[in-house]
Amino acid sequence: MYRAETEELARERFEGFKEKWGKKYWYVIKSWEDNWEELMAYYKYPYEMRSLIYTTNSIGSLNSMFRKVTRGKKVFPSDESLSKSLYLTIVGIEKKWGGKKMKDWGIIYGQLKQIFEGKI
Repeated sequence: MYRAETEELARERFEGFKEKWGKKYWYVIKSWEDNWEELMAYYKYPYEMRSLIYTTNSIGSLNSMFRKVTRGKKVFPSDESLSKSLYLTIVGIEKKWGGKKMKDWGIIYGQLKQIFEGKI
């Protein structure tokens, strides 16, 4: 549904999901129906930007790496020491990821600048 080009297509896919899985996952279906407007709010944005909104893979990976750094230490001597540890983790992640760029980033960045004028 999230990859549908329009909200109407997403609704069609949802109906197909509902038909196939509605009895087994009725609570999921109910939650989606009750919150449809909020869940589909990102259709207000251009198609290229939507993957930034619904994709959490990069965020999940980043959080996982932060947890690895902080898991071993229950207490940091200061806020500054925590900040430095997280900063060094980010530097390592940037090297590991090798400067990979998001697909269509140039287009997305232009759209973000236009939509959030003065904030980017």
